[in-house]
Amino acid sequence: MRPSRLTAFLRCILGLLFVLAGANHFRSPATYYGMMPGWLPAPAVMNAIAGAAEIAWGIGLLIPGLRRWAAWGLIALLVAVFPANLHVALQGYMPGFTFSPAVLWLRLPFQAVFVAAVWAVGLRPRSTGQHRQ
Repeated sequence: MRPSRLTAFLRCILGLLFVLAGANHFRSPATYYGMMPGWLPAPAVMNAIAGAAEIAWGIGLLIPGLRRWAAWGLIALLVAVFPANLHVALQGYMPGFTFSPAVLWLRLPFQAVFVAAVWAVGLRPRSTGQHRQ
């Protein structure tokens, strides 16, 4: 698969994953409420904002004119939700799931993987192809 096709394929997968994850905020809100640190205000509002943002920016990742804005939004969101993921790891459980505490800790580095993936499909400068012969 050519790099541009691979990038387009990965962009579609990521866009779909973010849309589905965002929709899950509305389908199973209790899971997300339980993930939020107690110091965060208005869990229902925060959950709705995060879910709507994931849906909107997941779709935006697929639209060329919105792609860069959506990618920056998704990266900001991934950074913003990191405290909730850390909170889950520190608690040792994730509401609605039976993951081992080790898995909850192993989830944390995947935030960086998702940030890198979003950057790769939405922000990485395109090659001009001038170096090819």
